[in-house]
Amino acid sequence: MLTFNLPVLDIAAISAQNAHAENEPTPTEVKKFTALRKLYVETYGCQMNLNDSEIVMGLMRRNGYETTAKPDDADIILLNTCAVRDNAERKIHERLNHLKYYKKRNRDLVIGILGCMAERLRGDLLDKELVDMVIGPDEYRSVPDIVKRASEGEKGIAVRLSRVETYDDILPLRAEGISAWVSIMRGCDKFCSFCVVPFTRGRERSRKLQSVVDEILHLRDNGFREVTLLGQNVNSYRDEQSGSDFSDLLVACARSAPDMRLRYSTSHPYDMSDKLIETMTAYDNICKYVHLPAQSGSNRILQLMNRNYTAEHYIERVNAIKKAIPECALSTDIIVGFPTETEDDHRLTLNLMREVRYDGAYMFNYSPRENTKSWKMGDDVSQETKSRRLSEIIEMQNAASLEKNLAEIGKILEVLVEGASKRNAAEWQGRSDSNKVVIFAHNENSGYIVGDYIKVRINRATSGTLFGDTVK
Repeated sequence: MLTFNLPVLDIAAISAQNAHAENEPTPTEVKKFTALRKLYVETYGCQMNLNDSEIVMGLMRRNGYETTAKPDDADIILLNTCAVRDNAERKIHERLNHLKYYKKRNRDLVIGILGCMAERLRGDLLDKELVDMVIGPDEYRSVPDIVKRASEGEKGIAVRLSRVETYDDILPLRAEGISAWVSIMRGCDKFCSFCVVPFTRGRERSRKLQSVVDEILHLRDNGFREVTLLGQNVNSYRDEQSGSDFSDLLVACARSAPDMRLRYSTSHPYDMSDKLIETMTAYDNICKYVHLPAQSGSNRILQLMNRNYTAEHYIERVNAIKKAIPECALSTDIIVGFPTETEDDHRLTLNLMREVRYDGAYMFNYSPRENTKSWKMGDDVSQETKSRRLSEIIEMQNAASLEKNLAEIGKILEVLVEGASKRNAAEWQGRSDSNKVVIFAHNENSGYIVGDYIKVRINRATSGTLFGDTVK
């Protein structure tokens, strides 16, 4: 899982009061309580969690807190957690053991668990000596109040799910940058048999179209150059007030900020419409990249997963995308070793991957999750078999990724400059429209800065990265 340590931010003192909160303290009371109090947030899991952390920091900013990039300096440490796989939860338990050091140094330190793991395990987490507060994804408005009470020695829990909460009035607190995540909806109604999201994030509800557009315009005005619209299934987006669907939202965003790149994630194959594909072809600033999770190539397994489509339907949607947008890059999710998966099922997944030829993929062993339907099926595929099948899938995907990237050699791509490469100070990196990482030479006379769009001629490729030279 990805882990994000959020950087130092220069936070102003108290801003506008939260219109949705009840019994909020006065500005004087807030200032007295929060004077010099610093918040440190660690984020685990998906981009949705990263955006949620930004929402929490925005709420804490309203209440006068500062943030720090160092847990050593913090008065409050919050871990925003993921519960999609067992490994993600195991990391949090390990991290809590590490935090004992900080608790010993500062007995007044408040430690809280946020997010999906908080929603799933609830009060069990409070039994741990270190944890002072447990707050689920729909209760972030209560964070400032529960932090205050925890600072006074009262442990707190808030895990009620909501059918209406979208945080559309909260401005997420972001570090300076060029790319941002914007949540357009929350929850999921698909109830895939392996997934805890409907239980940890609740049912689907969408933000108003105009609130999303307004946030994108705010990002543009503050120097951001690229936005990814987020949802567990963005294709299910509906603004009931205006009657707009996701394609309509994408059009509104593309027209409002024509100088910004737009991406989105994640799409469900069942809801990938011709209208959305046509919308992508109509606007140059909508990136030609689609993440379309297949999960399996076996219809029997897809039915057990409650995915509501067949492999044939999935391939038909992929072909529709390729026909309309030949240059479109495709990525996917694959789950290996789902209950009762046979060698024939595994072979069908390999066949699907061979036919699609993805640019990239996120590939995982099946991880049983309590309260899901698949939990009751048992975990009957051995770890040895899972590991072997996963290795075969990774090998096939690496070959496809290399083939796709080698085909880029000689092409001139438009690249959004992100900054210095981590491996070589003499090189910088950026990202293409198709979401590929591109490395290129840089020196003081290069003539471009972070956030610029530049042209790069590709001259070398690996399965994960493109390399090239800038051109005028």
